[in-house]
Amino acid sequence: MLHHCTLFIQLIALLMASCTVLTAASADEPAAIRHSLIVFGNRTAIIDESGQVEWEYRGRSRDGFVLPTGNVLIAWSDVVQEVTRDKQVVFEWKLSPENREIGTAQRLYNGNTLITELGPQPRLLEIAPQGTLVLTVPLQPETDNAHMQTRMARQLRNGNYLVPHLLAFSIKEYRPDGTIVRTLPTDLAELGGRPAENWPFTAIRLDNGNTLASLTHGNKVVELDPAGTVIWKVDNSHVNNQFRDPCGAQRLANGNTVVGSHGAATGVSMIEVNPQQQIVWTSDHPAAAAVHHFQILTTNGRPEPGMPLK
Repeated sequence: MLHHCTLFIQLIALLMASCTVLTAASADEPAAIRHSLIVFGNRTAIIDESGQVEWEYRGRSRDGFVLPTGNVLIAWSDVVQEVTRDKQVVFEWKLSPENREIGTAQRLYNGNTLITELGPQPRLLEIAPQGTLVLTVPLQPETDNAHMQTRMARQLRNGNYLVPHLLAFSIKEYRPDGTIVRTLPTDLAELGGRPAENWPFTAIRLDNGNTLASLTHGNKVVELDPAGTVIWKVDNSHVNNQFRDPCGAQRLANGNTVVGSHGAATGVSMIEVNPQQQIVWTSDHPAAAAVHHFQILTTNGRPEPGMPLK
C-alpha cells in the first residue's frame, strides 16, 4: 500500500510540474495584439479593444482623426465636420460650389484644418478654427477626373504638403505657394510599371525622412527613401492575397504597419505586418468592412503617441 501511495504522490508531483512548465511557457509568449481604432468608410465608428462599437456617426466617410480633445474630425465627399462624442458639430466646412468632391481632412499643429478639394480647381485649403479660409494651395494632379485627382494629403513638419496623385502615379511635395519641390514616382519598373496600377492613395512622411505609401490597385504598400528608391515593400505575396485595394495605411510607433483594404466588403479588411512582412494582427470586424481609412488609437491599452502617421 505504501508503495502505491508513493507512486501516486510522484505522479501528482510530475503532473504539477508539467502544468507549471506549460504555464511558464505561456507566460513567455507575446501577448495577443488588441487595438482600439476608428474606421472611416461605409461606417464611421470607434471600435474598442474588445471589439465593441463604442461610438458611431454618419457613414460613407473618407478620412478623419480622433483629436486630442476626444472630438472626431471627419471628411465626407461634400463636407468636413468636427463632432463631439455627444454628436454636436463644432466645426464645419462645406464643399465649394466650383468643385466636386472633398478628399481628406487633417487638423494641423497651428489649429487650422487642412482640406482637399477635387474638381475643376483641385487644391488644398487651410481653414481657421473660426471657419475662415486662410490659405489656398493649387494642385497639379495631371487629370481632370476629379475622383482620381488626389486622396490623403498631409502637412509636413517643414510646412510643406505631401499629396498623392493617383493617375499621375506620383507623390508630390508642395510648398505653400504651390511650387513642387519633390516628386516620388510610383510607376517604377520594379513595382510593375503603369500596368500594375500602383495608384498612390495614402502617403506618409516618416520620422526618418522616408515616405510610406499605399498603392491601391497595385495591392501593395511601399516605403521610399528621399531619392524614391523602394527600401521596403509588402504585397499579396506576404499576406496570403488578402490585400484588396489597400487605401488607408498607418505606421505605428513600434514600427509595424497597418493596412486597410477598401475592396474587402467581407472577410479580413485590416492587416498589421511587422518590418519582416509577417502578419501579426488582422480584423474582420463588420464595422471595418470596405474601410477607406482608419486610425489606430490604442494597442493593448496604450495610446499611440504623437501625430498619427496615417
